[in-house]
Amino acid sequence: MRIQIDLALHYRFSQPNTVFLALEACNTDGQAIVQSELYPGDSALTRIPGDSNVGERIWARVPGYELSLQYRALVDITRSRAVLEGRSAMPRHLIPGDVAPYLRPSRYCQSDKFMGFVQKRFGHLSGGDKVAAMRAWIEDELTYVPGSSDADTNVLETFAGRQGVCRDYAHLMCSMVRAAEIPARMVAAYSPYVVPPDFHAVAEVWLDGQWHLVDATGMCGADTLAIIAVGRDAYDIAFMDSQAPANMLSQSVFVTRV
Repeated sequence: MRIQIDLALHYRFSQPNTVFLALEACNTDGQAIVQSELYPGDSALTRIPGDSNVGERIWARVPGYELSLQYRALVDITRSRAVLEGRSAMPRHLIPGDVAPYLRPSRYCQSDKFMGFVQKRFGHLSGGDKVAAMRAWIEDELTYVPGSSDADTNVLETFAGRQGVCRDYAHLMCSMVRAAEIPARMVAAYSPYVVPPDFHAVAEVWLDGQWHLVDATGMCGADTLAIIAVGRDAYDIAFMDSQAPANMLSQSVFVTRV
């Protein structure tokens, strides 16, 4: 599948500012950048590798009080839809060093609080069968409600309230999978099937020695997602982290099949 991404951001700050950006689709397994253009206005950019060496992050030094940025890209997605059932979870002592951090609780994913629930509800399953059952449970139990959460909402609140947006679904997915002693990480992505159009958050789980994309909202399959960045939770994959208070003047994300 080939997709086209069109992104436009316009933000105002209270002072000249440096922001940390994660918004470009990356070259990684299952996807390839055909064409990419980033127009940062008068901002000066410095690129660094992304977490786990997935993609790049950008330091944008904004000399004035406004950031006006446009990004366009064509991306070929070649990976297949993920099949979780029947896949094996790796024994803890064999998990590689770069994967092991995704077993641990994090700021928004307090996975240690879910160990009892996961054992009681999914303890009869193992590996990919367990992950697939968790994904189905989250989609069935939660209601997608735009505006029902904010940047401070953690996974315990999502679990109790049974509603949220994509970041909340992905936080709960990562937390439950980690509680089952299977590595899971948060993924920022683009897809033409996100409604309403926006940056999308999903999970990746480590099974059979490789990462597999999982969207607990049910909107997207691995064969329709273009990865931007990965991390422990939403804190690590935010599209923009600002030193100064930021006021959004406009923002649009459009992703279409070509």
